[in-house]
Amino acid sequence: MLAEYLPILLLFLVASAFAVGSVAVSSLVGPRQPNPTKLSAYESGNEPLADVPGTRFSVKFYMVAMLFLIFDIEAVFLYPWALVFRELGWFGLGQMALFVGILGVAFIYEIGRGGLEWD
Repeated sequence: MLAEYLPILLLFLVASAFAVGSVAVSSLVGPRQPNPTKLSAYESGNEPLADVPGTRFSVKFYMVAMLFLIFDIEAVFLYPWALVFRELGWFGLGQMALFVGILGVAFIYEIGRGGLEWD
């Protein structure tokens, strides 16, 4: 039983080693030429208007992030469900209808809060 998971474990170890190795090699080999332009904060091509710790961001950022999460979660769960739809039967259809209904409530909340207004 555990032998079936060995390729997944090996792939995970290789991917982790590659990620850690890439970061280590780039930090050791990469050029370091700091200057005031590189060290300054970047905000949409403009100079920052205030200190970030005390600054409040517009709620619009969070509304767009929430909208992204709604559609991202829906896509992540709808594709696998569609592949096994026939095996799940009516129970699976009801569960997905409930899931999409909950996401619909979140989407309606987003619309009500002005998440789709681009002013």
